Amino acid sequence: MGARGLGEILADAAGGVFPPPDGSVTVVPQPSPREAGVVSFAAHAVVFTDQDPDWVRAAVAAAPGDPLSVPLCPPFLSAFAERTGRTVNNIDLLTVADRLPGGPPLPLSPVEDREHPRVVRALRYREDVRVYEADGGVLILGRGVAGRWETAVEVDPHARGRGLGRALATAARHLLPEGEVVWAQQAPGNAPSVRAFQAADYRPVGAEALLVLGQP
Repeated sequence: MGARGLGEILADAAGGVFPPPDGSVTVVPQPSPREAGVVSFAAHAVVFTDQDPDWVRAAVAAAPGDPLSVPLCPPFLSAFAERTGRTVNNIDLLTVADRLPGGPPLPLSPVEDREHPRVVRALRYREDVRVYEADGGVLILGRGVAGRWETAVEVDPHARGRGLGRALATAARHLLPEGEVVWAQQAPGNAPSVRAFQAADYRPVGAEALLVLGQP
């Protein structure tokens, strides 16, 4: 694949150009000291870390299981976490969507309080964090892994089942700068979240596990 960074690989994937499905593992440097982990595409994994690439490949080869799935399986992730002194956050479905023109499809109120709990949590993982409240939900937008725009949404229990998650996920697409795409991670077991983002036309591109410093 040549000497490309994670940001370039993600940009290609957003445009539908993926690493070769040859069963190999690509190791690239961490985009920042905060960010380490694994992105798995179809039959190709990208490990972003400042650890020795030879150690990564040896640890992958030593881990039991299907070679195509090993980089996102517990034995390798546990060894990776121990090696780096980090904690495996979650294994998520990774999705992406293009910007949409015009305003969001529902009223949003910016949250200016930097001590707001959702702002504080988002700032652990992202820069340029923007938080918006809607009637019954919250939308978070910011720059995360490799500088990509990322979004997350939360829907209050009393407001679920009404399409609000889909509307918030769609709203994030309207809030992007010109020419950008937005990424979102969903826990595979959270079926309502997966459905909401796919209903908002977010495209599945792979799976991702982030290794974080301290507790998630």
